[in-house]
Amino acid sequence: MRIVSLLPSATEIVCALGLEEHLVGRSHECLYPPTILDRPVVTRSLIPPDLPSHEIDRLVSETLMTHATLYTLDLELLKALQPDLILTQALCSVCAVPYNTVQEAVAALQPRAKVLNLEPTTLQEVAETFVQVAEAAGVPERGRALAQQFWSRVERVAARAQDKPRVKVSFLEWIEPPFACGHWIPEMVALAGGVEGHGEPGKPSRRLHWDEVLAWQPEAIVIACCGYSVERALQDMPLLEARPGWHTLPAVRAGHVFIIDGIAYFSCPSPRLADALEWLATCLDTVRDAAPLQQG
Repeated sequence: MRIVSLLPSATEIVCALGLEEHLVGRSHECLYPPTILDRPVVTRSLIPPDLPSHEIDRLVSETLMTHATLYTLDLELLKALQPDLILTQALCSVCAVPYNTVQEAVAALQPRAKVLNLEPTTLQEVAETFVQVAEAAGVPERGRALAQQFWSRVERVAARAQDKPRVKVSFLEWIEPPFACGHWIPEMVALAGGVEGHGEPGKPSRRLHWDEVLAWQPEAIVIACCGYSVERALQDMPLLEARPGWHTLPAVRAGHVFIIDGIAYFSCPSPRLADALEWLATCLDTVRDAAPLQQG
């Protein structure tokens, strides 16, 4: 089987299923595991790499309003790769090549490839994508085993946190402007022993009014910018630190501001969400161990 993955999460799933040798093409955002970096890249971003965060937000908003695209797909290269299976998504046109673009490309392929659309919004659905990819690749038992391993790790974290005091968390997916977390992340915060004050489980991330953060008075602030490494997120931290009331927040006063690679972990619905959950639980344990928590 010849697989082309247009999603970082799908690429990770393919490799976790032991199918890396069948991966013949990838998107420009598929960077893990490092052993796949020699695969041909069939997509390209139209967003300038050094654009400031607020300009990226403006460009994304304008693109969504005009139903344009932020990515290009190399149809000739895709044809040359002759895929049997293309892994893509229709959940977020900001995150990857739009589904309709993929459909148009597949129509030009001879023979046509099978297209598997992955769009999880909860942890349950994330685990289901492991099975979906495995079934499409003809190894269903591997998908079930991977999902079981994933849930075992999730359940261990949840069991350890179950009887611990809840930590008030503000989880940011973007800094300028601030965006609350969405989809599976509020659920992960709850499993790790926290209460996320802004996001809604299973729903998209949303723009956050700073007054909401001030009113919530978080005991922990977690920053995992979608598409950003830790180094890139740190470049925007002065913008957050300049916001009114930042230095008065309990999380800031206690030094409980945590930054993680958004590309590698929380924004990518792959098996590494279990790693992200374990990391988050450790962070919240640090908060609990430091001082008594607020009530209510």
